[in-house]
Amino acid sequence: MERYDVAVVGGGPAGTCAGWEAAKGGSRAVVLEKGVPREDRDGLGPDSTDAAGMLDYWVDIMDIDYERIPEEAILRELSGTDFVGPNESVSLDTTGMDAGYDGFGFTFQRARMDDWLREEAESEGADYRVGVSVTDVETDLSGDPRHVLSLRDGEDIGAKYLVLADGPQRQVTSRVLDRYLPADVDITDYVGTTHANHIAYQEHREVPEEVFEDDRLKFWWGYMPGETAYPWVFPNDGNVARIGLTMPIGLDIDEIENREDYALLRPDDDGIPSGGEYIQRLLEREYGDEYDVEEDFPLVEDRGKRGGTETYAISSTRPIDSPTRAGIAVAGGAMGTTSAFHEGGYHVAVRSGRIAGELAADDELRRYNDAWKEAIGDELLRNVTFADIVADYGPADWDRTFGVANDLLAPEDDKLLRWQLRSGLAGLKVVGEYKWRKFGYRDGKYVQLREAEYQL
Repeated sequence: MERYDVAVVGGGPAGTCAGWEAAKGGSRAVVLEKGVPREDRDGLGPDSTDAAGMLDYWVDIMDIDYERIPEEAILRELSGTDFVGPNESVSLDTTGMDAGYDGFGFTFQRARMDDWLREEAESEGADYRVGVSVTDVETDLSGDPRHVLSLRDGEDIGAKYLVLADGPQRQVTSRVLDRYLPADVDITDYVGTTHANHIAYQEHREVPEEVFEDDRLKFWWGYMPGETAYPWVFPNDGNVARIGLTMPIGLDIDEIENREDYALLRPDDDGIPSGGEYIQRLLEREYGDEYDVEEDFPLVEDRGKRGGTETYAISSTRPIDSPTRAGIAVAGGAMGTTSAFHEGGYHVAVRSGRIAGELAADDELRRYNDAWKEAIGDELLRNVTFADIVADYGPADWDRTFGVANDLLAPEDDKLLRWQLRSGLAGLKVVGEYKWRKFGYRDGKYVQLREAEYQL
């Protein structure tokens, strides 16, 4: 049995960064990634699918020097984002956050970014194995090694510390953590892969130059039913954009109230439309009067996971603590740091993985839960709070919110009276609700599974 100081399950941004930091700290580290094929990568690698945008202050959260990121991974520098409701919209040209990165943000090619992190980890001495599936983990707190990982090929790997970073589907994480909970508690109540996750779908399409917004993100809210359900456009290189959407898993159309209010539903829909159908309807609505969508917005088939399209899971659970007394840290999407509300969470996955790897190398993993809260807790608190507020929003709620936001942001002289009248009580209500819910999650209460609840 081969022995390591740190074994990492999952080779996405969280897992790769855990291996990177562990190796940099002098530990013998291995990253185990089952690997998936992609049109935009030679060979197998992690499931590198998301909308892949980075805001200015997210660069600081990653704690990686922007200048180190390879040029070929950066697709577009961004100037802002547009949020579109059924009748109201709001545009932002700043995040309003202090940041070291000079700009609104950028889009990046996710597979290239993941591969660069892998190169960094390997350059520090981490053993990155791709095409390897972990089937189980046995832990003996007094054993040597403490953790034994069983691989599908029959090999066993021993490790002192275990980092679980297998993404929002949590196939290994769920099995491992369930053993540390009371018999009447099911881990899927916290991190279930069906009722607690969102599914995202995106297409790489070439966009006519005259309508291609090459430096702005765009989101449509109130167009689709479901908690945190929305279409979006992320500009890539050339005239190519990722056009996609996020929606909860298992949504029942018969439970949707006021179906006629949703622009992307049809009266004859007998089920929730597929991702591809939703994208078709969005493009027809936005551009169908002037363009033939299939001809003028063609799929770019040599990108993405397959044929220019990809489907992937996004966590929509609140974060969980790790059973660090067992020498285990859960990082990235597996621990719920990513969020359907902000289209993934590459930045928090990177940072949580780095913290786990660094502390494991220093024999300080017991500090992990406190350390990640200190580093990314404010970001997670904002996401959890906002997601709670908008959970039951319908089209009219988004219009109301965008109307208030527009008036609060930049009142023009000739609209001053309208701004004063509209932004007064309505603005106080929105801000008050945010502050009240955020207060309710103070002192780490946004964590849904605390370390004290594990039985060790």
